Amino acid sequence: MKEIIIGVVSGIVSGTGMGGGTILIFLLTFMCGLEQHIAQATNLIFFIPTSIVAIIVNIKNKNIDLKLATIISTFGILGAIIGANLSIHTEVQKLRKYFGIFLAIIAIHEIYTIIKQNKKTKMGENKTKLRQ
Repeated sequence: MKEIIIGVVSGIVSGTGMGGGTILIFLLTFMCGLEQHIAQATNLIFFIPTSIVAIIVNIKNKNIDLKLATIISTFGILGAIIGANLSIHTEVQKLRKYFGIFLAIIAIHEIYTIIKQNKKTKMGENKTKLRQ
């Protein structure tokens, strides 16, 4: 049952374009007790069908810049080859540490973005009040 819940939650997050793999890796290691290498490799298999569905939906809605996507994808494939080889040769504990640092950086960035947006919203509200 927990595998179904993990799949649904990760799929929803992937469908929104936020990267369900980050959540999937965390849930597979935390809830299922998988090794980091196995969770990351499982994420790669999960990513294929979920990304295909998201691509189809976004192409139908004309949300994809195909030229930009082609360039990014080409170099993303090169990066994936390099990253997979690095991952294979990295100890599990170090890999977990690097993944944790990565998640922390993302969290800090997201918090900073929210604070920045709130400040802009408040400034806009204050300007509106002054005009009235």
